[in-house]
Amino acid sequence: QVQLVESGGGLVQLGGSLRLSCAASGIAFSGYAMGWYRQAPGKQRELVAAMASSGISNYANSVKGRFTISRDNAKNTVYLQMNSLKAEDTAVYYCNAKYDGLGRNLWGQGTQVTVSS
Repeated sequence: QVQLVESGGGLVQLGGSLRLSCAASGIAFSGYAMGWYRQAPGKQRELVAAMASSGISNYANSVKGRFTISRDNAKNTVYLQMNSLKAEDTAVYYCNAKYDGLGRNLWGQGTQVTVSS
């Protein structure tokens, strides 16, 4: 059964930190590009950070220097460390797994991150 299960979301104060985790099952994890997206109320889903199977990562300009994506292929898990959180980081965060060669684009159920002032 193919699954992406996010965890680690919650309520955090302005300037605080959270670490999101996404555990994958049912896929050959190491071959997938993994990413984190977010969607705020009334806005489109946007890419936050992604890491290719090679380990190369890219970030949205709005989170560069504050967020770090990492992956542990032995644990089939991708992480998003979020520091210096801002009110505009409030959103539902979704884990994504993509394998272009197989035409696969998988999503988790999402986890809510709320930054309060």
